[in-house]
Amino acid sequence: MPARRIDFNCDLGEGCGSDAAIMPFISSASIASGGHAGDAASMRTTVRLCLEHGVAIGAHPSFEDREHFGRRELQLPCAQIAAMVGRQIQALAQVCGSAGARLQHVKPHGALYNLAARDRDVAAAIAEAVLEFDGSLILFMLSGSQGAAAAAETGVRVAHEVFAERRYEADGRLTPRSEPDAVIEDVDTALSQVRTMLRDGVVIARTGQRVPVRADTLCLHGDRADAPAFAQALRQALEADGIRILAPAAPA
Repeated sequence: MPARRIDFNCDLGEGCGSDAAIMPFISSASIASGGHAGDAASMRTTVRLCLEHGVAIGAHPSFEDREHFGRRELQLPCAQIAAMVGRQIQALAQVCGSAGARLQHVKPHGALYNLAARDRDVAAAIAEAVLEFDGSLILFMLSGSQGAAAAAETGVRVAHEVFAERRYEADGRLTPRSEPDAVIEDVDTALSQVRTMLRDGVVIARTGQRVPVRADTLCLHGDRADAPAFAQALRQALEADGIRILAPAAPA
């Protein structure tokens, strides 16, 4: 059955300067929490914007590697990864507490996200860190990945995530950014991909295969130069299709 609602999330608080312009069009924000980007001041600013626009708030933990924007995979023990994720969730939670806001979700960033998608032990370590902090939080994971399955086995609430402007491989992975066609540059192509995912429950890999996906939340990267226009176009098109843009429901 075609999806009639979707969470529309964007990675924000990364110093790209367009957060305020993106915020009116999304339902959830994953806020850089001090690993690849972000500090107390940027977190406060982004949380305040979320409150102004009624946007749900999530932590966006990453490898602590600002030089490479968290997009270089680091070989760390799972216990160290869990501690790192916990620290970054705590950093944003403290800002939220001061602002009278609450955390809704956690979404790993960059290389940590891609590693967790394929490494069940890393995914479980992240999930355990989330559960230890707050069992009501939702963990955003790559749709259909081994990591999403491993995280769910810990008891954490998992939202399966799909991407508007990233291409996919035949095994369901995101195309590595080292490939020249990893990022979809025009909104019409991205919208076609999104509609196929929501209507048919599949994404067309760059090699032509139809890959099953579950779309609980749709991501747009906020660090692209045209992110505000992309966000507006996607939201308007989806709503014209009769799809409601809503953050994931809070637990009962």
